[in-house]
Amino acid sequence: MFNDKTDLLTADNSAIILIDHQPQMLFGVQSADRQTVINNTVGLAKTAKVFNAPIILTTVAANSFSGPLHPQVQEVFPDQQPIDRTSMNSWEDENFLAAVKKTGRKKLVMAALWTEVCLAFPALSAIRDGYEVYIVTDASAGTTVEAHNMSVERMIQAGAIPVTWQSVLLEYQRDWARPETYDAVLEIAKQHGGAYGAGVIYAYTMFGGSEGH
Repeated sequence: MFNDKTDLLTADNSAIILIDHQPQMLFGVQSADRQTVINNTVGLAKTAKVFNAPIILTTVAANSFSGPLHPQVQEVFPDQQPIDRTSMNSWEDENFLAAVKKTGRKKLVMAALWTEVCLAFPALSAIRDGYEVYIVTDASAGTTVEAHNMSVERMIQAGAIPVTWQSVLLEYQRDWARPETYDAVLEIAKQHGGAYGAGVIYAYTMFGGSEGH
C-alpha cells in the first residue's frame, strides 16, 4: 500500500535502514565529525528499537575490507546479523531487497556511509521502484562536504525527502501523552540529543520532571 509523502512517518508505515556504518567507511568520511555521525546513527537505531519499527542492517565486504558494523549500533540489536554484500548498491543485493519487501513498508528511512555511493545508489533505485525514501542526512556522511551535499541534492531532485535523526524520533513519538514510549524517547534524547538532551536533563533537574518537549 502506497502512502502519500505528506503522511507523517510512523513506526507502522515506515522501516529504518542503516547501510555500511563500518570502520573502513568511517575512515573516509570528511563531510562531518565522525563521532557525531556514530552518535546520530545510534540514536536512529534506538529510535527503531523503542518504537518497534522494522530495521535493516547491512554491511559491505565486512570480512575482507570494511570491517564489522559499528559495535555501538550492533549493541542496540545484538541478535540481528547485518546483511553483508559485495555490491556497492544494496538495492542490487537479493538478500537486502528481500528484507525490504518483507517489511511491507513503502516509506524507507535510510542512512549510510558514504552519502554519494551507499546512500545515493539505493535511494535512487528505491525511488525508481516506487518507494518513498527519507534520507537521514546527519546519520550519513561523505568523503567531502561537496560529495555529501551534491549527493543529497541529487537524491532530493529524484524525489527523496531529507530528514534528521531527531526529527524521525519526534515524528514517531508525535504526542507527549504517549506513555508507552515517553520515557524511552527522553532517554534517547538525553544520551544522543546534544543541546536538546542537555535541555531535558536541565528541565528534569531544575523543575522536577516538566513536559519533555
